[in-house]
Amino acid sequence: MARRPSAQTEARTHVLPGDPPIEVALRRSARARRFSLRVSRADGRVSLSLPVWAREAEALAFLREREAWLRAHVDAAPGIRAPRVGGTVPLLGADRPVLAGPGRSARFEDGAVRVPDDARAPARIKALFVAMARERLAAAVAVHTAALGRGHGRLTIRDTRSRWGSCTTAGDLMFSWRLVMAPPPVLDYVAAHEVAHLAEMNHSPAYWAVCARLCPDYKRQRRWLRDNGPDLLAWRFDADAG
Repeated sequence: MARRPSAQTEARTHVLPGDPPIEVALRRSARARRFSLRVSRADGRVSLSLPVWAREAEALAFLREREAWLRAHVDAAPGIRAPRVGGTVPLLGADRPVLAGPGRSARFEDGAVRVPDDARAPARIKALFVAMARERLAAAVAVHTAALGRGHGRLTIRDTRSRWGSCTTAGDLMFSWRLVMAPPPVLDYVAAHEVAHLAEMNHSPAYWAVCARLCPDYKRQRRWLRDNGPDLLAWRFDADAG
């Protein structure tokens, strides 16, 4: 779906005291009608949205009232992880060993990720994953658009935090490269999900009928992504992540 401009202003950080202290991003939003506390399932980051007219003291009181709930959800969030030589990284639905390899780029060979053992190893692994995701998603989109009898616009690969894919009214498709870390049927489902929007730009029963035609077991793949997606988002691939 097409994105709307953000109605949020710059966030201010508040530290909730305790063991441990928790950083909370306070975000005023023109669309907010009430206080809304959110813990990212990907990395445990906390944000509190509040209406533009609300007093900050009221927002902080709301935060303190929900401290027990907040700490439970922060504790349940997956910890940040980074790939390193000698460890493993999820790829195509399995934990793959990361081994030292020659050259200047990462490669996927014989069930293992091989990469030069230096500070840029995480970034090189990310580049490999992006390339693999682009190739596999383009192939899946081609299959599903052919089955649907529809063309599509641009296909872009990004690192999104709130959605695995999107389809605009112009037919442009966007996908998260992290889908290559999931089992292949999950990647295929997300491709089918977005291609189905080329016929139905909504989530009506008619839309889900199209999605089911393209991917008959979409419910199982959707459930896997809901249950395991936060673990994929918790991985960091910056050059200094290791």
